[in-house]
Amino acid sequence: MNPWLGAAAVTAFSTFLIHTVVGGRLIARPLLAARDLPRVPRLTVYYCWHMVSLLLLGLAGALAWGAYHPNPALIVLSCALATAFAALSLALIAAGRVKPWHMPQWALFLVIALLSGRGLL
Repeated sequence: MNPWLGAAAVTAFSTFLIHTVVGGRLIARPLLAARDLPRVPRLTVYYCWHMVSLLLLGLAGALAWGAYHPNPALIVLSCALATAFAALSLALIAAGRVKPWHMPQWALFLVIALLSGRGLL
């Protein structure tokens, strides 16, 4: 087993749980209840929320698989996605002029990217 990829998988799965449980309560539920937003855009964002949930679960699964069954292409893709998500989070923080801890997902994606990148070496 590749312990770096195992740690990346655990981090990705933890991120999935945080996103689903905590984020669902603090972000998704209020968003869905926001009646000042038109119905279709509100449901579209809610749909995207669930897409992210599935993607995080898939990322955790891909990294777990790669930890036990060497598959460099799968790990490169996983690392690239985590890196892109971290960069996107930081770009939104900068563009929105919010504090980094108000949108902490960048840190979790950065950890996943670093661990999976190390697991590739």
